[in-house]
Amino acid sequence: MSRSAEGRSRRAGRPVAAGPAQKCRIDYELPVYDMLSDAVVERLHGASMRILSEFGIAFLDDESRSILSNHGAKVDGELVYFDPDLIREYVGKAPAEFTQLARNPENNIAIGGKAVNFAPVYGPPYVLDAERGRREARLEDFVNFVKLAYLSPYMHHSGGTIVEPTDEPIETRHLDMVYSHIKYSDKPFMGSVTSAENAGDTVRMAEILFGREALRKDPAVISLINVSSPRRFDDRMLGAMKVYARARQAMIITPFILAGAMAPVSIAGTLAQQNAEALAGIAFAQMVEPGTPVVYGSFLTNIDLQSGSPVFGSPESQVGLYASAQLARYYNLPFRGGGMFTSSKIPDAQAAYESAMVMLPTIMARTNFVLHAAGWLENGLVSGYEKFVLDCEILGMLHTWSKGLDVSDESLALDSIGTVAPGGHHLGTDHTMRHFRTAFYRAGMFDYNSFEVWQEGGAADAYARANKRVHQLLASYEAPALDAAKDEELTSFMVRRKAELAGSVSG
Repeated sequence: MSRSAEGRSRRAGRPVAAGPAQKCRIDYELPVYDMLSDAVVERLHGASMRILSEFGIAFLDDESRSILSNHGAKVDGELVYFDPDLIREYVGKAPAEFTQLARNPENNIAIGGKAVNFAPVYGPPYVLDAERGRREARLEDFVNFVKLAYLSPYMHHSGGTIVEPTDEPIETRHLDMVYSHIKYSDKPFMGSVTSAENAGDTVRMAEILFGREALRKDPAVISLINVSSPRRFDDRMLGAMKVYARARQAMIITPFILAGAMAPVSIAGTLAQQNAEALAGIAFAQMVEPGTPVVYGSFLTNIDLQSGSPVFGSPESQVGLYASAQLARYYNLPFRGGGMFTSSKIPDAQAAYESAMVMLPTIMARTNFVLHAAGWLENGLVSGYEKFVLDCEILGMLHTWSKGLDVSDESLALDSIGTVAPGGHHLGTDHTMRHFRTAFYRAGMFDYNSFEVWQEGGAADAYARANKRVHQLLASYEAPALDAAKDEELTSFMVRRKAELAGSVSG
């Protein structure tokens, strides 16, 4: 199982065969929705500074506390206190935008600014499909989801722990996951954060693939660092942070907060705490290595106070998402948030409604990195095959929506309008013929036929159509070429490391 905080807590388009040319980039052209006034942003900032300077953040690692002390933070036992000017100084060292490398340079992504990037679900120990039902995830499932993410032109990123391959030993499965991202996709990928050693293995594999000097210029790995809310960084996350920062690899610093459990029931109080936790981690990363690329992360929702279970798609969590994005912009940092969240156990109406409730504000807030953008089910315990391809359909729609309105001469089409007499039609005009394949997004997973045609075709619902599509996609998959010498070096490294790690466990 994933040891990220998100993983631990969850345990209590039409995709087409895609080559690099088919990958779509989102340069967000819509107005960004700022929910908060400048005065409210300043009030939240001030509350966070009180938390940092008066209440402190626990750092459960001796070396990390020494680094913090040497850079001006006050250390008292495990608690670390930050002066507001110290936070401003070190958070200001983080880049506002950066590029993550992919082994196919055409799939490099920009993180920050106007760019929006989609990455798959992260962390579930179970998978679901229509034929075999809910079951423990295996490495075969992990590879399948990497392939599905590669095949979707609307998925910018290969992700990280798309599922936990429970058939592989805990101490070595990170090697299989990183290698699968490299072997079966040429999009950017995420690294392991389960220990400093596993982070080091990730960096070494990235160095084999890209070269050490290339990694010092631009990160080839981005990793999810969860704060163990409330107000605590554990030794595993801090170990991984130090490895990645020293290698100048990117990190998403994300407090894992369920309002009512890890934070107050009030969203304002939860935001103030989340902000303090994120800023403490971002400042620490800059103390380890100034200029380390970081993303301000938010995974904020609430619990159901009757059952104690997480609630996804709640209106309170969307207020939190908008506010979190605005805070990230206030500090001039890239933002991570949102996802196709749902508490539903299958890809049904509840799953669709809850996912849409999250993704619309995610896009309106111009979220730069969207983890969990496809496949999420059952509060994050399950990666759903059919849910994945249905979610990708919505991602295609969001790609189109994010472009806004084109008012070029070609789009205004005045010449074409002039050729059609009153009462006529535009079906056969030159303008229509030039654009009929691309003018409108057509959802391949949705049915636009009449009732009679739908019934004659078998009356398949979205779940059945998605199941068929999953099989079609996996059957059509062709692996992107990987340099044979690099592949051999990677596999040799894995064999050696697996032997070393197995020996350390047995010893």
